Amino acid sequence: MTVLIRDLRPDDLRDVESVVRVRRAALPFLITSAGEVAHELAGSHPDRHHRVLVAETPDGEVVGSAQAGIAHDSPRPGQGYVNAYVDPARRGLGAGRLLLRAAEEHLAARGAVDSYAWVLDEPAHRAFAERHGYRPGRSAHFLRLDLSSAALPALPDALPAGVELLPAAAFAADPRPLFAIDAETTADEPGDVPAEFDDYEDWLTDTWHNPSLDKELTTVALVDGEAVAFSAARTDGATRYGSAMTGTLRAFRGRGLAKLAKNASLHRARAAGYTEAFTGNDAGNEPMLAINRWFGYEICATETRHTRKLGTPWPSS
Repeated sequence: MTVLIRDLRPDDLRDVESVVRVRRAALPFLITSAGEVAHELAGSHPDRHHRVLVAETPDGEVVGSAQAGIAHDSPRPGQGYVNAYVDPARRGLGAGRLLLRAAEEHLAARGAVDSYAWVLDEPAHRAFAERHGYRPGRSAHFLRLDLSSAALPALPDALPAGVELLPAAAFAADPRPLFAIDAETTADEPGDVPAEFDDYEDWLTDTWHNPSLDKELTTVALVDGEAVAFSAARTDGATRYGSAMTGTLRAFRGRGLAKLAKNASLHRARAAGYTEAFTGNDAGNEPMLAINRWFGYEICATETRHTRKLGTPWPSS
């Protein structure tokens, strides 16, 4: 069967929902919604050259999708990314290979020299990556918590002196303090492609105005009135909750403030009716993995970031 590759039609709700369906089927640990997928394109920085590709059969069935673009916020130029998803029920049609080829051509045309891709740590996925010249790097874990039955740590009877917890919505008039926390914690996060947040307007568009960011469940810890830690929450608007980033300014680390914010967010998420919580951690980030084990999260899948130099043919070509 012939598979066609085209760009997502972001103004076509059915097309966007088809991409959501594929992503959820291929990687059910992600928090994905139609609003977020449409926002990927509408809110993307021009230097990111972000594309969402769709693999479609001649009868109009969407069987796969891919995201590709340039890591424009990395201090190392020429770093590209591609993440391809194929509906597990529709594998074997060649959609993954065609999506990858189209994505790599897009990256190369925009000056990328390296292509990074997250690959599930399963035999078939690893073999696909190897056949196409990708080599493994750092690994990361997906973790899941059953909010409907988890025995969450009790909330403290009283907060430490000078500490206050507020929802991110309280910063609607000026979210710059949250940008400062996000920028500093992202810079310290382990990974293959370093990132530097120095564009507040881009952060507003890409992160703050992302429809998946739940500003009521995102919880901020303040010390003497200064925002110093947060636990960012993303939701699908139904039953699934995800921790997007939990971190603390360097000067305030070691005081349990991020843990305090995350615990409060999880309790409020359960009260709001969310039944599953997901998060992700670099496999070497033992401090954050320990915190998530304390909450009751369990590893449900692992993926490894693979990379290859662009401009060379695939080994299987």
